[in-house]
Amino acid sequence: MITARDDRRRTFDALPAGAQAATWWGKAWVAALEALSRDQGRLARGRSYAEEGRVEAVTVTPGRLVAYVRGSRSRPYRTEIALDVFAAEDWEVFLERTAADPGYLAALLEGEVPQGLAEALLPGPGELHPRCSCPDPGRPPCKHAAALCHRVAHLLDADPFVLLLLRGRGERELTEELTRRNAAHAAREQTAGAPGLPGVPARTAVAPRSLPPLPPPLPDPPGPGHPPSYPDGPGAPDPLALDQLATDAAARAYAILATGRDPMAGLTLWQDAVRLAAAHPTQGLTGAARALYRDLARAAGRPVHDLARAATAWRHGGLAGLEVLEEPWDPPAGPFDRARPALLAAGEGQFRPERNTLTLGGRQLRLGRDGLWYPYTGTPGASPGPDWWPAGPSAPDPVAALHRP
Repeated sequence: MITARDDRRRTFDALPAGAQAATWWGKAWVAALEALSRDQGRLARGRSYAEEGRVEAVTVTPGRLVAYVRGSRSRPYRTEIALDVFAAEDWEVFLERTAADPGYLAALLEGEVPQGLAEALLPGPGELHPRCSCPDPGRPPCKHAAALCHRVAHLLDADPFVLLLLRGRGERELTEELTRRNAAHAAREQTAGAPGLPGVPARTAVAPRSLPPLPPPLPDPPGPGHPPSYPDGPGAPDPLALDQLATDAAARAYAILATGRDPMAGLTLWQDAVRLAAAHPTQGLTGAARALYRDLARAAGRPVHDLARAATAWRHGGLAGLEVLEEPWDPPAGPFDRARPALLAAGEGQFRPERNTLTLGGRQLRLGRDGLWYPYTGTPGASPGPDWWPAGPSAPDPVAALHRP
C-alpha cells in the first residue's frame, strides 16, 4: 500500500534517446524554463542532451526535480529545478474549481491538462529555479538544467499528476479528495433539484406488468443496394477494389438478412475467389474486371482459365455447382441408372456412363450430390480430352437439364 508520504515522492527511469515533449502543456513547461535565458546555443545544447538520453533517473517531490545529467566529463552533474508549491488557500481554490466541473477531473484522469486549469498549474515567469553542480559560470539555466527540463516535459506529456506533485500533492491524495468533493457537489445539485424531478414509487416501478408486443419487423428490401462511384485520384485507393468490397459486403448482408445464413461461412480461399469472380460475367469483361480475375486467380494459386470455368459453374449452381465441377463421385443406383433409358426414349441418344457423368459427343450431364443434373458442353476429339464447361442451370430431370437455357 502506498502511503501519503510515499505518494509525494516518485522516481522515473531514464528515457531512451530521442524523447521530446509532444503536448501543448509539455511544450509550455519547456518554454517557461527557456524564458530565463537568451543563450540559444546553451538551450539547444540542453535539448540535444535530452534527445541523446543523457538525463538519468528523475526524482520528483513537492517543489523539486532532481536528476543526474551526463555532460562532457565522466562524472554526471547533479541538476535540480525548483517550482513554487501551492499555498493552502491556492489548493482550496484549485480543488473546488476542479471538483465543481466533472470534465476537469475526467481530463486529468485521462492524462490531459484542461485548458481551464492550465494558468494555475503551469509555471509562470520566475517560478522555476534551476541549479546545477556543473562549473558553468553563466546565468541559469545551464545546458544540464535545460536537458532536465525537456526530460520532465516528456513526463508531463504522459502524466499531468507529475505537475500537481511539483505543486505539492500526490496523485492518490488528490484523486481521493477530488472524488469526495465531486460527489458532494453532485449530492447538493441533486438535493436542490429534487422537488422538480419526476418519479414513481419504488413499489410501482418493480411491480409485475406486461409489455406491449414488439412492432413487426420491416420488410426485406428487394435486393442489395448499389455502392456509389468512387473517385480515382492520385493516392486514393483503387476505385475498382472499393467498389468490389462495397458490393460484396452489401450482397453478403442482404443474404444474411434474407436467409439467416452467411454465404461466406466455411468457404475456402479458392471457393471465395470463385464466388467473387462469379459476380462478373466472363463475356465482355472490361480491363478492370479482367485485372480482378487475374488478381483473384493469383491469390488462389490457380490459372485464370480455371477461375473463369469455376465462376461459370458457381453462377449456374452456387457452391453445389462448383462441387459438381471439381469433385467426381460414385452415385448409388436409382436416379442415375434410370437417366440413360429416359434420355434414349427422348431421342437424345445413347449416353456413356462414368462415375457421376453421362457423356455423348460434346454433351455431358453430371449428377450432383444434391440430386440435380448439371449440363456441360465440350469439344469432341480435343486433346487430351474435351474441355468441359458448365452449360446452364441444373434440373431434377436429365432431359430437361440438356435443354435449359
